[in-house]
Amino acid sequence: MVIGQVKEKAGQDPVGVLDKALKNIMPVLEVRPRRVGGATYQVPIEVRPDRRMSLGLRWLVDYARQRKDRRTMSDKLAAEILDASGGQGGAVKKREDTHKMAEANKAFAHYRW
Repeated sequence: MVIGQVKEKAGQDPVGVLDKALKNIMPVLEVRPRRVGGATYQVPIEVRPDRRMSLGLRWLVDYARQRKDRRTMSDKLAAEILDASGGQGGAVKKREDTHKMAEANKAFAHYRW
């Protein structure tokens, strides 16, 4: 159902659109808290490929759920996939925010374990 909507709206191969959307969503870096002495640092670490995929799918579904512009979940999910494949939408913003946070805390990268 969602795949049909994506194909109809994008006019392209829906699997390719979904693949492009996931590539735009999946994070490469994330921050993890690490206690050193009395302070807790946000340490940037590289995300494993399996976790990248699960985070990408989770963010896609979460931000599709939060959409107010459509009625059914399949409409919302199709709209979020189309937005993400174009580099827009809430899930892409979440990835950018995660990367920004990792970039801001790269001074603590030597605390990686």
